[in-house]
Amino acid sequence: MTEILQNAIPYAAHDHRRLPGIQPLDPAEWLLVDEAYAIQMAERARLLAERRDAVLRLAPEAMPAARELLAAVLDFLRGASGFAVGAGQVTRPDGRTVAVDPEDPLGTLALLVQEDFCLLQKRGAEHVLTGAVLCFPSAWTLEQKFMMPLIRIHRPVAVYDADVAKRVQRLFDGIRAGKPLWRYNYLPYANPALFQPRREEDPRDPARAGREKMKFLRSERQTLWRLPETDAVVFGIHTFVTRAPEESTGE
Repeated sequence: MTEILQNAIPYAAHDHRRLPGIQPLDPAEWLLVDEAYAIQMAERARLLAERRDAVLRLAPEAMPAARELLAAVLDFLRGASGFAVGAGQVTRPDGRTVAVDPEDPLGTLALLVQEDFCLLQKRGAEHVLTGAVLCFPSAWTLEQKFMMPLIRIHRPVAVYDADVAKRVQRLFDGIRAGKPLWRYNYLPYANPALFQPRREEDPRDPARAGREKMKFLRSERQTLWRLPETDAVVFGIHTFVTRAPEESTGE
């Protein structure tokens, strides 16, 4: 297995034990390109080609939101260093050219940026996962979460009770177009693989129980972005994996 690693997690250079909660995000910093761009993009292309059903789902009624997201990303990339956005195609920082396919907006996005994207749309009282390109899942599967509301998506999370569900729903309702938010998590891992799905009924990785040394640190930079036309909320995930310091591995 080829290890796909970044040199560092940029926002966690300080004491990562004190994680930030939701905070405002400068729209100019919505999407990131880091030193692992080329190798992460190669892995995304492989997963899209070999495991498309596992990494991409889109409800027909969510196609307008997916196209609006693609348009928003293309607009962002026009001002991003290393990208050249032309008529019907984008040249990436690694020199590869990607055709823009409006009939496959999430598939196109998977080949343009390192972020995974989940589309959540209001259905009744809750937001529902109506589409996603999720190449780098960490202990969950798109298959089990697709078309599920927020409270059902978080079913295995013990602390996600009715009170937390209400607070998260208020957060989603309060996101405003042009005013994105972000947060991050930060966890030790024994396995550096980016594609780590796990079904809800499957046992947790034995390494998480402390039977293996945690040689890697994995962090998701999570963003929340409101699409103004369709009103969908975009949950973006930029995944970092680095080697853990020796004190984290016990060596």
